[in-house]
Amino acid sequence: MVLTRPLWLLAWLLLLWPARARAQRDTTRDALERVEASLTVRTSEGGVLSKRDLLPIIIVSTEPRYEETRAWFPAQAAGMLVRLFGSQSVRLCEACMAPRLRVEGGRVEQTTVALEVSEIVRIDEAARGHAEPARTAIWLDETAHGVALRIVDLGSSRVLAAENFDDAPLASSLERNIALAKEVERRGRGEALVHTFFDLALIPSPHISLDWAEQWGPTNANLAGISLSLFDPVLGLGASYYRVIPEAFNLTIGAQVLVSVPTALQKAISSGNGGSLIDPLLTAVAVLRVPIAQSNFGLLLTASTNGRVGIGFSLLNVSLLPVLP
Repeated sequence: MVLTRPLWLLAWLLLLWPARARAQRDTTRDALERVEASLTVRTSEGGVLSKRDLLPIIIVSTEPRYEETRAWFPAQAAGMLVRLFGSQSVRLCEACMAPRLRVEGGRVEQTTVALEVSEIVRIDEAARGHAEPARTAIWLDETAHGVALRIVDLGSSRVLAAENFDDAPLASSLERNIALAKEVERRGRGEALVHTFFDLALIPSPHISLDWAEQWGPTNANLAGISLSLFDPVLGLGASYYRVIPEAFNLTIGAQVLVSVPTALQKAISSGNGGSLIDPLLTAVAVLRVPIAQSNFGLLLTASTNGRVGIGFSLLNVSLLPVLP
């Protein structure tokens, strides 16, 4: 039997339909995993979304987009939220997902539009019994390229989170996405972060130093900490301060103020009298670091009050030994 062209097309569509459904489920599943990873970071200790302020949470909508995900998606979405928040803290509002029928004074009214926050609160009060009132409501709906998340505070109608999660490959981006989320939220809280810098300037005068600097300030652009140096001075210990300038390629400019350990010991032994000094007691070193692209390396320029200038490179946040932070 020879099939005509329309029949061939129909046969191909029938063969491809299960693959299309499976691909759509994979797309949505990946997006749900990204939602779970993001909410795990945001609700962790110190995150911007505190579980104490979120829970109990009521699921207002888990609307599928496709017929092939009609039964599968609501179960996957609800299961993810239960894993994340616990079964005792997650409620399902079935009335929120169905048309509402109201009879008042001989008038019958059916409503299919989205619920108002006051209606969600009223439905929760009617169904929760003696349990604690829900604090937040969540919408987690399937889209053409993933899922859409929305979390709203039921007390103030404030939007706590609203984001679309696409179907980007999770395996290669999960660690980067979690790290980025932590960094963005840390900056939003204005919290400090400790950096490690290893400077190696060899030409024309050597200067080797190791810095532990704490990042602080309203914009996290200040770095202050302790410094350990070699060669300029021979062995120095002191304090450092730097300023990060994002507008200029994230360059770091600042200074180290170092006490020469051999000179300090010599002065202490001789009570400050006599003896030749290896280095001046105090040395100030101006430091300029320019990061190279997005790597952990940077160009380095140093100039000290001892009349020495050094050019080299700097390792940014690279641990030289396992015992170092």
